[in-house]
Amino acid sequence: MKPLAAFLALVILAGCGADGAPIRPKANVGVGIGPNGLTTSARVGANKGPVSVSVGL
Repeated sequence: MKPLAAFLALVILAGCGADGAPIRPKANVGVGIGPNGLTTSARVGANKGPVSVSVGL
């Protein structure tokens, strides 16, 4: 959990845009039902122009 919190803090800090317009971070959370029961997923990322960075759990 600590690495995820550290990454979120880094993405939010990078989104401040020290040198230009801010970059808005994006987050997606999902819950699904499958043969193995409930499954969850999460993805956090940001993109600017052709560059995209994201992390999924």
